[in-house]
Amino acid sequence: MRRRLTIFFRKMVRNLIYKYRHTTLPRWSIFILDIILFTLAFAITELFHYRYAPQVSQLELGVKFAILLLLTVTAFGFTGTYRSIIRHSGLSDIYTIMAACIIPAIFIVVANMFNNNYNVIKRRFLPSYSELVQIYTFTIVLMIVVRLFCQRVYNDYFKQRRPSRNIIIYGAGAAGLITQEAFSQDLSTEYKIVAFIDDDVSKIGKQLHSVPILGAATVLSERFVKGRHVEELVIAMPTAKSDQRRAISSKALELGLKVKSVPHISLWIDGTFTTAQIEDIKIEDLLARESINIGNANITREIDGKSVLVTGAAGSIGSEICRQLTQYNPAKIIMLDQAESPMYDLQYQLRNTKPYSALADRMEFVIANIKDLHRMDEVMGLYKPQIIFHAAAYKHVPFMEENPYEAVYVNVFGTKNLADLAIKYQAQKFVMISTDKAVNPTNVMGASKRMAEIYTQSRHSSTHFITTRFGNVLGSNGSVIPLFKKQLAAGGPLTVTHKDIIRYFMTIPEACNLVLEAGSTGNGGDIFVFDMGEPVKIYDLAKRMIQISGLPNIQITEIGLRPGEKLYEELLSNKENTIPTYHPKILKAQVREYSADTIDKEYQKLWQILTTEDNMQIVEQMKSVVPEFISNNSIYCQLDKTDKHA
Repeated sequence: MRRRLTIFFRKMVRNLIYKYRHTTLPRWSIFILDIILFTLAFAITELFHYRYAPQVSQLELGVKFAILLLLTVTAFGFTGTYRSIIRHSGLSDIYTIMAACIIPAIFIVVANMFNNNYNVIKRRFLPSYSELVQIYTFTIVLMIVVRLFCQRVYNDYFKQRRPSRNIIIYGAGAAGLITQEAFSQDLSTEYKIVAFIDDDVSKIGKQLHSVPILGAATVLSERFVKGRHVEELVIAMPTAKSDQRRAISSKALELGLKVKSVPHISLWIDGTFTTAQIEDIKIEDLLARESINIGNANITREIDGKSVLVTGAAGSIGSEICRQLTQYNPAKIIMLDQAESPMYDLQYQLRNTKPYSALADRMEFVIANIKDLHRMDEVMGLYKPQIIFHAAAYKHVPFMEENPYEAVYVNVFGTKNLADLAIKYQAQKFVMISTDKAVNPTNVMGASKRMAEIYTQSRHSSTHFITTRFGNVLGSNGSVIPLFKKQLAAGGPLTVTHKDIIRYFMTIPEACNLVLEAGSTGNGGDIFVFDMGEPVKIYDLAKRMIQISGLPNIQITEIGLRPGEKLYEELLSNKENTIPTYHPKILKAQVREYSADTIDKEYQKLWQILTTEDNMQIVEQMKSVVPEFISNNSIYCQLDKTDKHA
């Protein structure tokens, strides 16, 4: 029977704890508790004094207590000691308790001084200075101890167990402190800050909120990480240079740590910061290249008040160009693409998202295909754009290798349609987006883009034709990063065509900023290229993405070069040189001159061959126009062998 009762009461207590573990005490109960603690402090003090002054009457004690109680209750109510949730009490609550106890003590001191001069009330009815100090010292101690005790009981018995995680914060400045505070407020996970890392030698060896500040060499070592069971590193230096972030991230990833980053303060929601805003480190943060930043003055001068057409507007590059254009007050933005669903998504985003929606009445969304000359003539005649950004093109190398007809029809003759119409309707500038694959092309796609470059270069009119040429764009549709993400989500393996294949990389915003800058500063026939730094091995990129994902068991598989693919991309051919421009990261290519008459004849011949839909004849004519087009790992290699034999 006794055992059954014990089990029953244990179960009842456990159920009560589970039911009320998140319940907070009402304010009035905390207020009464604080008054009881003050009363206890008064009693302890007076018992001590009564021992040495037994002649004190009950009337004197009662008056003293009444006066102090009235003052203390008023001070507690004024300072709000009862307002905080006890289990979350912190340093600010201690300050509040101290203020609540100091206020009545100061009042009594002033009253004593006044009473000494005017003798309004008998001195024995007011507490002495020593009594005041003891009463309110005991009160402060009791209130703090009780709150700490409640916290301990809650954490040990009432608080639901949370997963724990040991982390390191890189940055012992203001952002680091705010990050530490954000982690302490996170109720989903029990975070323990093991150490701060800082590059400032004067901070190393000191502490922040009892957490040591150490150097990177000490913390980012296998001994420290494994010894302290560290799982994560958070970069809390929003203004850190990319080489700093890259070095610290790379080392942390090598140690198997998950790396996250605190965004810049301008991106905090309503100026406040929570752990939900901490981002996973991005792959672009690990590229061995400084971001390229370009000023906006030239772009503003060029775009302000003008009508702008963007082809391929629903694509990765085109849509970002449209978003960036909204910053420069264009009179109208005409967004054109043949892809209906992506255009719908772009339209919805721009019309319903700030700050883009501010220009909603200046936006036009057009469904059209650039290879349809009649339709493009209709669009150009209707809107008469002053500036054209031509991003519409087929770009996937394997697909175009299998479909030369479409590559030529869209990339070459689609561009020709637009260029001719730009001249017809007197557009001021025509900016074409090209690719590094147009340099010494080894595939149909690259050759078709080179032919588009050649055609626009050969046009001499009041319209200025400008080309921008850059490497691979991180995160663009169909690029290697989204592919790797899908493969990671599927559990791997990650596939690379060759272990030694290298590519140049840049971010979408950087690429689009270049396009806009080229449009604002270029003159007819210019080809602009970026100094993109060192190329990146795709195999190394795959390894980094595996490290970032936190899935170390994912494999990398080599599948062989695809038709038309080459190991090394180039930004300039060996017949081209560069000259510097006003910006150290932007170069201008010195390219060959092309006769408009000669090009027109060659392209007319290609158009006639196109009607046959004979891929071999089409590619053969492409090689005639672009003699540096030498196929690689493709069925069209036989055309090169035939040429050499001849």
